[in-house]
Amino acid sequence: MSKIWDLRARLYDVCEGSDLRRGPAKADLFRHMRSRALFVAVGTGLEIKRFPPGLEIVGIDISEAMLRRAEPRARRYPGPLRLLQMDAAHLGFADASFDTVVTSCTMCSVPYPVRALQELYRVLRPGGSLLMFEHVRSRNPVFGLALDLMTLWTRLSGTEMNRNTVQNVVAADFRIMSIESAYLDIVLAIRGTKDAPQKNHTQCEAQRGPRGLTHALTVR
Repeated sequence: MSKIWDLRARLYDVCEGSDLRRGPAKADLFRHMRSRALFVAVGTGLEIKRFPPGLEIVGIDISEAMLRRAEPRARRYPGPLRLLQMDAAHLGFADASFDTVVTSCTMCSVPYPVRALQELYRVLRPGGSLLMFEHVRSRNPVFGLALDLMTLWTRLSGTEMNRNTVQNVVAADFRIMSIESAYLDIVLAIRGTKDAPQKNHTQCEAQRGPRGLTHALTVR
């Protein structure tokens, strides 16, 4: 997988059109980053300019080539920002290491998304925030089929267009706080949290509701 992204690194900035189309929506989500933050799949660092200043940030990516291109942008960030080569499914951090974990068009590309989300859950402190800007499979039958067909060839370059990321977030035991649409029901800004342990398990489940979903989709 890292070799695929090493190859894509050269043209990534040119091809990543969402940097222009969805920039304001990303910035609006990233303003909720707090304290010590982990950014997963930092790529060439296109998103760094949208980070709030003064945070302690660790950006990881599986691709060494991507990280080399991200270094100049990381140096310009007004605060401590480290770049590390790491697999999202095998994070080298202790439990509860971060106050915020962030992804941006990441879960379409990791081979085992639930496993990666479980790792994010592990390293996030109780009460911390999950921020995700992701494209997902549409519930519209026509759009959903189109994304399924697109995935037949995008999968060859490491990207799957038709994942049910919201369901995967819940499967990893996060509680979803809100979902906003950046484009139809295909590009979503998701905010979640890791609940603190509660003594009364029954009460905790009642608060979370069925399958941990306590959100409504807001379409801009």
